[in-house]
Amino acid sequence: MSLFRKIFGSKSNTSDDEIKSDERGKYMPEIKLPIDERFTINFKANGGKFLYCENLNEIFQNLQSILEENAWEDKTALVVDEHLISKFKSFGFKMSNKVSEASFFLTTCENLIANDGSLLISSKQIFEKKLPELPENFVVFATTSQIVENIGEGLRGIKAKNKQKIPTNITTIKHFKSSHEKDFLSYGSSAKNLYLLLLEDL
Repeated sequence: MSLFRKIFGSKSNTSDDEIKSDERGKYMPEIKLPIDERFTINFKANGGKFLYCENLNEIFQNLQSILEENAWEDKTALVVDEHLISKFKSFGFKMSNKVSEASFFLTTCENLIANDGSLLISSKQIFEKKLPELPENFVVFATTSQIVENIGEGLRGIKAKNKQKIPTNITTIKHFKSSHEKDFLSYGSSAKNLYLLLLEDL
């Protein structure tokens, strides 16, 4: 549509198709979405299941729904983070620190990466274990303040928070689809069936 026609209006009976072309020109800069929206879009595109929660009650309600949906009420969760153990001890499901006993892994993460929808984790969450050694099912508890632009920003944050001893085994989880179809980009990666419980803390 002509710029002048947009400003001054058109007196002619222009067709609807012509009027519809108020899309952005191909050389216009892209509109940058807010960081949390970008993370959510990319995370879902990777196959992750996303549950936004405004408070801890909603976290517990959504976790209960996850357990029911997957018939995990009587199953054991792998939980190695002391803070999570104390936070969820009244919840009523079995916890263990042995991978062999667990049907799913309840954990936190270091950061949520907006530009590719991945989760940055370290030895604080998984010790020295490799991703394929962990259960296929992950339930990750994180907060909106953990969303960062990219992996570089996440790594700088880890370094700043852990000046005494930087965690080892830093890796990202990006492929969440547990389906058997894989493209060459995900070859060799360990796809996880992943739920993200995201608590608003900003």
